[in-house]
Amino acid sequence: MANTAQARKRVLQNENHRLRNASMRSRLRTYVKKVLKAVHAGNQEEARVALHAAESVIDKTAGKGIVHPNAAARTKSRLSARVKAMGSVSAH
Repeated sequence: MANTAQARKRVLQNENHRLRNASMRSRLRTYVKKVLKAVHAGNQEEARVALHAAESVIDKTAGKGIVHPNAAARTKSRLSARVKAMGSVSAH
């Protein structure tokens, strides 16, 4: 156990930060899954709306340092490509 008041406070802060980060990471994954679910269902309009919401959450988590900025950009790019591919498939 921590011996100093400062160390005890850090233990509490670290736990709070860990829980908050886990919550935001979970929220990020949920929004990504919503986009993928809409893509698999073939609902392009729903996928576009979900993508817009997901991009916002992805940017916020990257801005807070919960996920790496490059990982966030990669995720947004891949989701966007999937939604965009739906448009070209349904046009034919």
